[in-house]
Amino acid sequence: MTSDIIRPEIQALASYHVQNATGLIKLDAMENPFAFPESLHAGLTHALAAATLNRYPSPGAEDVKRAIRDAMDIPPELDILLGNGSDEIIQLITMAVAKPGACMLSVEPAFVMFRMIATFCGLRYIGVSLLTDFGLNLHGILGAIEREQPAVIFIAYPNNPTGNLFDRASIRKIIAAAGKYGGLVVIDEAYFAFARESFLDEIATHPNAVLMRTVSKLGLAGIRLGMLIGRGDWLMQFDKLRLPYNINALTQAAAIFAMQHYDLLLRQTEILKAERTRVSAHLDRIAGIQRFPSEANFILVRVTDAGQTFEHLLSRKILVKNMSASHPLMVNTLRLTVGTPAENDALIAALQDSIRS
Repeated sequence: MTSDIIRPEIQALASYHVQNATGLIKLDAMENPFAFPESLHAGLTHALAAATLNRYPSPGAEDVKRAIRDAMDIPPELDILLGNGSDEIIQLITMAVAKPGACMLSVEPAFVMFRMIATFCGLRYIGVSLLTDFGLNLHGILGAIEREQPAVIFIAYPNNPTGNLFDRASIRKIIAAAGKYGGLVVIDEAYFAFARESFLDEIATHPNAVLMRTVSKLGLAGIRLGMLIGRGDWLMQFDKLRLPYNINALTQAAAIFAMQHYDLLLRQTEILKAERTRVSAHLDRIAGIQRFPSEANFILVRVTDAGQTFEHLLSRKILVKNMSASHPLMVNTLRLTVGTPAENDALIAALQDSIRS
């Protein structure tokens, strides 16, 4: 019987659910809505066709790392570790620190995979609730660090699902406090391309902090490539847990080619940032919608009845994310991915109709 073998905390989990979006305007998963630039199709096809499929891929994907370093201006004193999406990076870190009795700390609400992967790896999870404005509860976090002495702390910057950038000085205080007990702080910058600030310029100055990024929000979600950026002494240990050849040959070829044309990907993010501003202005004019500030490629809103609004949007063939059940602070909230101008227009019109109905 599975109940005799499978750990009870795993039995209690639900699988990560991805809703079927066939035939819908898909605004639920923070993806870049734009296809890979058409002007690059021929070059990408050539790069993929040239990949050696009968051999194992480059074990360390060094050419990919060099391309990322050049594109993102990663300082030479920092190393790079690549993962099959950010999820694998989170798992590598969690596995590495999962001593008996160790714990992971993060804020709540946060990226759901922090808690889930802690459970996968047998790590206690401590979630400190954000303030009602979604700011950091610094006093609560510092108290939890002193009390629990977490092995690792994950802080998303900007945060998912709230979209805001936390106070930078507060994050520095969290890093310093964790360092007193030997704890590591992972700053997750999945949405770095949409934010006005980054910790890349100072991560090397913190001996107990590393930076995590992904190319998924840059329009490359399909290739599943995440990265950890930090001091070599940390990354060397995490690399020991990385499964051999974790970045496949096609992903490596696509990533190298895409990083060589990084400027075109950033042009798409600039369009999305402009759309974020435009959509935000429209949302602010709709009575019954409370919009929260965002530095990501999505916007969190609170409505009178999120379930009803969600179903109304679905009836208009628009799929968003109902966050109401994820945390008490998220009651009646919807997370709206910023789409193409036409998709955003459809969303705005449907929301206006929903509020009037």
